[in-house]
Amino acid sequence: MRRLIVRILAVIGGAVVMMVIASLIGVSMLYRATGGEDIPEKTIVEINFEQAFVEHQEDNSVTGVFSPQAPAIRDVLDTLEMAASDTRVVAVVARIGRNALGLAQIQEIRDAILTFRESGKPTIVHAEAFGESSPGTGAYYLATAFDEIYLQPSGDVGLTGLMYETPFIRGTLDKLGVVPRMDHRREYKSALNTFTQQKYTAPHRESTQKVMESQFGQIVQGIATARGLSEDTVRKLADRGPLPGQVALAEKLLDGLAYRDEVATKVKEQVGTEAKPLKFTKYLARAGRPHETGETIALIYGVGAVQRGKGSYDPMSGSAGLGSDTVTAAFRAAVEDKEVKAILFRVDSPGGSYIASDTIWRETLRAKEAGKPVVVSMGNVAGSGGYFVAMAADKIVAQPGTITGSIGVLAGKMLMGGFWEKIGVSWDEVHTSANATLWSATRDYTPQQWTQFQQELDRVYDDFTSKAAQGRKMPKDKLLEVAKGRIWTGEDAKALGLVDELGGFPLALRLTKAAAGIAETADVQLEVFPRRKTSFRQLVLERLFEDDDEIDPENPTTVLMRTVQQVQPLAQLAAQLGLAPSPGVLTMPQPKLTH
Repeated sequence: MRRLIVRILAVIGGAVVMMVIASLIGVSMLYRATGGEDIPEKTIVEINFEQAFVEHQEDNSVTGVFSPQAPAIRDVLDTLEMAASDTRVVAVVARIGRNALGLAQIQEIRDAILTFRESGKPTIVHAEAFGESSPGTGAYYLATAFDEIYLQPSGDVGLTGLMYETPFIRGTLDKLGVVPRMDHRREYKSALNTFTQQKYTAPHRESTQKVMESQFGQIVQGIATARGLSEDTVRKLADRGPLPGQVALAEKLLDGLAYRDEVATKVKEQVGTEAKPLKFTKYLARAGRPHETGETIALIYGVGAVQRGKGSYDPMSGSAGLGSDTVTAAFRAAVEDKEVKAILFRVDSPGGSYIASDTIWRETLRAKEAGKPVVVSMGNVAGSGGYFVAMAADKIVAQPGTITGSIGVLAGKMLMGGFWEKIGVSWDEVHTSANATLWSATRDYTPQQWTQFQQELDRVYDDFTSKAAQGRKMPKDKLLEVAKGRIWTGEDAKALGLVDELGGFPLALRLTKAAAGIAETADVQLEVFPRRKTSFRQLVLERLFEDDDEIDPENPTTVLMRTVQQVQPLAQLAAQLGLAPSPGVLTMPQPKLTH
């Protein structure tokens, strides 16, 4: 009996301790969220673009463990929007050098910085180097949105242009005895070329070259406008890069050479020595977000490879899964919520499952039929299945550098018989029906199966193009001309009618308000669907890792997180080479962009 009483008391005591801890954390978070911590009367908001950013993180504990400190792109946008009208904010200072952002994300942030500058408050950026023995074009392009650019005297400006490169493992498969039996619709649908070719086909090279030239043209134009140079001059400088600091200064790419502490001193001299620096994540936590009052607009994220089931996060590769169950549930909840006037759907996806894409497409139609307008804002990529889920929207907004389109399909299997023979493994089988061997890796398609396979590709391609033509209100013959599995930049996609407007999240929000009949100047409440259900464990982790500078390097969780981050490039390469599970048949080619 005594032991039983002790156990009961221990359980009660443990529960009380957990409740106390939970209460303390809850009070702490509420304290932050309601502005309990002060924002200095003169605040310099600091943004570190050397750290990783995400488009969106699924609400699960695995994400919280491996990347809890990564802020979202929207965090930067909201910070700059709040800071522009906040009289306590006197300047924005950023650090940059390495670039982990996609081109469309860079353009999204550039737009936000340029808008912030209209407030008249100074914006200054410092870099130790724009790429150190690595490309720095993207980082420098982002930096040109600021009023002043400073570089450490020993640094270079790695303005070296763009390069796309694609791995081809056909030769490796031949050595292993693996035969790819795959096909596609149409000639520009090139993701399977990694397995079937040893170099670019003519259509593959053509589309990749076109995308690269469009993106580089956007970068050149942005740099030229910002620095008061001609586009021809910028192109010639890229041919000479990387450029030593003194040369870059002489060519008007920089405003000065200075160390980080010297720039901090310059900023204080400009805005007042009493001004205090504050990291942008802490500023946002204390100041609060914009768009928290007024009519409700649902914000739904579609990030990662499209898949059936729930959304997911793979810590080994750092990749997200756009789960059809998660996204469709969010749409249904937004439609059923009487307070929601419209839906803003943020898509950043290279595609994946045809079935899952079609499931999400259906919910966008049902939302519109229910009187809830749907506007899509595209991130870095919205291709193939990522375009499928977006194409029925009332309006589609993409950045000029967004990769989109890839209206096509691919499928097939790898025949492994030769490989198994090389290592002495033999297979035998029995089956009941003529097509029971259809997806076997040890049996080739029969002539009848191959005919059926081709018919299936035709069926999916016809469905994709028909629904795309319907969604874009475009004659199907015109849609077919720009489909063929080809990728486009947002700039070209707008000219071809695949997207409606060029811009970022703020433009998409304005269009969403207009579609809902809300005045452009009216406040709105942006509410993320599905609503976040933050676990106690995740709250603890967020508190532990809320500031990148405060992470304990000896903490076991930190060590594990860093280890996983080191492994991620290998996992990403494995996925790119097809050594990880395939996300589906509506997948766009993903060549590596070096910038």
